[in-house]
Order: sequence, then structure tokens, then C-alpha cells
Amino acid sequence: MSAEHRHGSEQCKQIFARLSEYMDGELPENLCEQIEGHMDGCPPCQAFLQSLERTVRWVDDLEAPTLPDEVRRSVREAWERCRSDS
Repeated sequence: MSAEHRHGSEQCKQIFARLSEYMDGELPENLCEQIEGHMDGCPPCQAFLQSLERTVRWVDDLEAPTLPDEVRRSVREAWERCRSDS
């Protein structure tokens, strides 16, 4: 980390904005390298990424709730009414 780097800098904010894409492997290699280089020198950003990764894993492990049949039927009927009105 350079002596000029402060957590919360514009660079940190730019990285935060791209972390989801980074985690999903959707960024070009050179941008991934820039993010990784920043992470190597910024413990608060490392902690944020680790927290985000734990959150994503936790959400992935959740089971999707099922709606009661009555609610599903009501939503389907409302959808059909909207489609027929347009």
C-alpha cells in the first residue's frame, strides 16, 4: 500500500462498485489484476470483500420459500387480468 493510499479513497469506491462483477468473473483480466493489487495493500477492502463473499455464500445456501397455493393463484389471476387489459 502506498503512503498516499487511504481507505475510502476514490480507488476504494471504484473497486466497491465493481466487486460483484469481480466475484462473478465478469471483468477483464487487467481489471481483476488492478483490483487484486489494490486488495493486497488495503486491509479494509480485503475485509469488505471477505464479508461480501460470506454473505453471498449464506444467501446461496438459503432455500427459496414457497408461496401458499392461494397466493400463487391470486397472483396468477391478477397477472392474467393485467395481460387481458392491455
